[in-house]
Amino acid sequence: MNAYQKYKEKSILSMSGPELVLLLFEEADKRLARAGYALEDKDYVNFDKALNRTFMIVQYLIQILDLEQPISRELREIYQYVLYDIGRLQAGRERRKDEIPRIRQILSGLKEAFDQAWHTVGMSGGRAMQHDLGVRG
Repeated sequence: MNAYQKYKEKSILSMSGPELVLLLFEEADKRLARAGYALEDKDYVNFDKALNRTFMIVQYLIQILDLEQPISRELREIYQYVLYDIGRLQAGRERRKDEIPRIRQILSGLKEAFDQAWHTVGMSGGRAMQHDLGVRG
């Protein structure tokens, strides 16, 4: 592992739950953008890799939900819909290329809402704030 990778890993490990969630949304958006570029280039290997990574990120977002919180159940439904859309996109490729901006828009909206809630509730990263945002602490 090179110095940059060590720094990046240490930075990620020191993030609060909400910071990590925001990073995951950003990474999912980057991967969807890569999938779009790969699809334009008919590079199906990288298209599939990018979508698989996005799928894994959304699955992780589901796993970290605190399902005792009402907002988490609603978020789980949205995430499951996104997973369904990603599956349709993988199966349909060019026929479904218009799904990429739509999926990005859904995740971007969730990221913005999460970011706004984090700043409204407080950026302390504390357990009460994480519960308010539906994230397990």
